Amino acid sequence: MKFTFLLFIFFIGHFGFSQNGNTDKAELYKNYREDQFYASVTYNLLNDKPKDVSQSGFSSGFHFGFIRDMPLNEKRNFAIGLGLGISTNSYNQKSILIEEVNNDILFSTIDESELNVSKNKFTTYLLEVPLEIRWRTSTATDYNFWRIYTGFKVGYLVYNSTKFKSDAGKESLSNIDAFKQLQYGLTLSAGYGTWNFHVYYGLNSIFDTNAKLNDKVIDMKSLKVGLMFYIL
Repeated sequence: MKFTFLLFIFFIGHFGFSQNGNTDKAELYKNYREDQFYASVTYNLLNDKPKDVSQSGFSSGFHFGFIRDMPLNEKRNFAIGLGLGISTNSYNQKSILIEEVNNDILFSTIDESELNVSKNKFTTYLLEVPLEIRWRTSTATDYNFWRIYTGFKVGYLVYNSTKFKSDAGKESLSNIDAFKQLQYGLTLSAGYGTWNFHVYYGLNSIFDTNAKLNDKVIDMKSLKVGLMFYIL
């Protein structure tokens, strides 16, 4: 009788624990999502440059924000992500002089044989909204997994600056109206665990249609390549 009673207690306890564990696990998976802070470092390139325009030095980008994850399937490994972030992007180049003359912003080509330029860059500061389609091999308890996140990012320009320095003098400008207020492009982040390759391909010009070089609109677009880090 004692043995039967102990066996009964064991099965009741085991059944109750299993039920509890299954319930907890079910709740865990039910609430699982990949809400994440993100941080990215990129090397910034200029696409569709005017003839004879080239980049120099290292043009960097720093990006930080938060993405809300919205799973679309029962396994919760396929989702939509919508976020909000900030970004700063510098572009070093040695061919275009941006200057203010009689309250007008003018763009001109630099003759490197006549002018020794030590610094020439422009910088943009953006408030960004990324929208992603997200696929991953993660689970509610596994934090090392493969991911492919692709999407679209819209950036609103909140500040800009230009810096030029040469033997002939220097010129620093800020918040000029030659930049496009709204900038957008396609994004892709892919990798395993912490390390993820990231690319942003700009679809519209960095500069406004009023920005012209030799009477032609400067239609340069941004291409950013680097690493993306996701932080749970």
